[in-house]
Amino acid sequence: MKGTIERMQEDAREVTGSPSKAAKLAESVLRLTSSGKYAGQLTALKHKILSLARMVKCYSRREYLDIPWQTILLVTAALIYVVSPLDAIADFLPVMGFTDDTAVILAVFSSVSKDVERFLAWEAAREKTPPEETGSC
Repeated sequence: MKGTIERMQEDAREVTGSPSKAAKLAESVLRLTSSGKYAGQLTALKHKILSLARMVKCYSRREYLDIPWQTILLVTAALIYVVSPLDAIADFLPVMGFTDDTAVILAVFSSVSKDVERFLAWEAAREKTPPEETGSC
């Protein structure tokens, strides 16, 4: 178990340090939450998951840095866990496959909710700014 956690932390550091890897993670999250195969199981969490993915993407591009490093590593590790097909309960198992993913996302979202609220406020304010002045995450 300790090796798994350390590996996830290292993967999270790698993703947050690379805009292209963060973009790939965000794309994987979007595909997962939009795919007909799993969309039903993740419908209730879709907004939360996509918010976390955008936060990681913006952080990796150094566009949004007002976030503790512990939060960004925890969120990134959780997203990697969710998109991984082989986690504690394999996602291909009907109904049960997303139970662990749901628990992970809800736990992480709950523990970093204030940081997510700040990110969403930043994102909303940014959307009011003309696109040529902001660039996009």
